Amino acid sequence: MRLATIRTSAGTRAVRLTADGYLDLGYADVGELLSNEDWASRAAVSEGDVHPARAADLAPVVTRPGKVLCVGLNYRTHILEMGRGLPEHPTLFAKFAESLIGARDDVELPPESDAVDWEAELAVVIGKTVRRASEDEAERAIAGLTVLNDVSMRDWQFRTKEWLQGKTFEATTPVGPVLVTPDELPGGLRPAVSISCGVNGEVMQKADTSDLVFGPVDLVRYASTILTLRPGDIIATGTPGGVGHARTPARYLADGDTVVTEIAGIGRLDNTARAA
Repeated sequence: MRLATIRTSAGTRAVRLTADGYLDLGYADVGELLSNEDWASRAAVSEGDVHPARAADLAPVVTRPGKVLCVGLNYRTHILEMGRGLPEHPTLFAKFAESLIGARDDVELPPESDAVDWEAELAVVIGKTVRRASEDEAERAIAGLTVLNDVSMRDWQFRTKEWLQGKTFEATTPVGPVLVTPDELPGGLRPAVSISCGVNGEVMQKADTSDLVFGPVDLVRYASTILTLRPGDIIATGTPGGVGHARTPARYLADGDTVVTEIAGIGRLDNTARAA
């Protein structure tokens, strides 16, 4: 099952991708759909308005998640390129909903930063309220997986030892295009899929999610120990090697640069960097 949130003249709508287009499910966004315990059966309806897929204006899969938790240094290749050792525990930070944009929206380059970097990521979307989850509970709490680019202002990120200030600038983080339920992916909840990011047609990141140190189920268990996870919450699982900041010389996004973030079996984000 593939779910998305699109913008229409009547506001945003939760939809399911079908052979005919995006089928309207009767909810404002995927987050509202997931708030129903029987969301999967509600999403499986066969009747409703159909929006043409090619012309759809994609919003973030969940427009106003209660939480966006992010994991730093979670791919072995990226950890090594940043000169660090493998972690014993996940490194967590957060984003806020204002940072999220749709799969084809422009990434806003803030005038305050000269070091805007790309970070292709697999993201988990929560579909069931869970706290202190067992492995089985964590598995059942995952509604699906999507694509996210954790665009980062490196100069702000490394001003202090805390990263949040460089990670949640407004209108910088594309997420989508769809939520894919685990049954449609190789490996399911422990997906084995390729992930990549290209800038202006040049491949910058290329990896496989098998390189993750902590997988989706591990992260749900860990995060739910700290606080209750609720339907629509997002966990970004970290980025592989190839970020601009780790290059010599460092390379960052400029006005007009195109960024393509893709995960096999899920989809791609097509964004253009634009000066604010």
